[in-house]
Amino acid sequence: MHSLIIHMSGNAKRAANVEHLLYTLPHAEVAEAVNGRDAVAHRLHPLRKGDFYTPRYPFPLSPGEVGCFLSHRTCWQRIVDEGWDHALIVEDDLSVEPELWQTALSLVETHADADSFIRLPAKRRETPVASIDQNGAAKLFLPRVIGLQTVAQVVGRNAAANLLAASTTIDRPVDTFLQMHWVHGQRIQTILPNGVSELTEALGGSTIQSKKGGNKLAREFKRALYRAQVAARPQKA
Repeated sequence: MHSLIIHMSGNAKRAANVEHLLYTLPHAEVAEAVNGRDAVAHRLHPLRKGDFYTPRYPFPLSPGEVGCFLSHRTCWQRIVDEGWDHALIVEDDLSVEPELWQTALSLVETHADADSFIRLPAKRRETPVASIDQNGAAKLFLPRVIGLQTVAQVVGRNAAANLLAASTTIDRPVDTFLQMHWVHGQRIQTILPNGVSELTEALGGSTIQSKKGGNKLAREFKRALYRAQVAARPQKA
């Protein structure tokens, strides 16, 4: 299995962790991250203000979120172009606990194929709607509601093609897009626990999120309403 590490060259705070990941992950290489500010300024990809898909996404996309989405699209395209059966895509703040990580990767090796999208999230927030397999503590399952964040995932060639076709226009962050299985038609599985954590704060904070202005209470209401609309469309066994 090949591994792609999304990283923007010149980010010195994350360089050492990237070097560690290159040593740790199977057949790993760096995938240059897309600069979101440049992508927005030069209109490198069609963008909409949260209204291209249903439910409507209530927040404006930041340049960092655009860059993150396009970086993942670049990796999906690489998988298709190379004809890989599947590949591991990670972000450059990934950290793994070796023993549990290897247990999770054993499940990946058993089940991943060209049609797969398997999440390896840092946060344990997903509830199974169907159990698929287990290796030690690590469980592979179909989550009822797909979780957020994209620190690590295994993406199959056919899955990558599906996601590329469904994201020719971007109107929300990549993790919220991935939640919308009713849009892209991709079945998404999860492995938990998996040994994954994030070093975001230790490496200088998020390169994606920015402080949003406006009324905090109003933002929280919009976020809760959006999450409820997503939860009303669960994956089914």
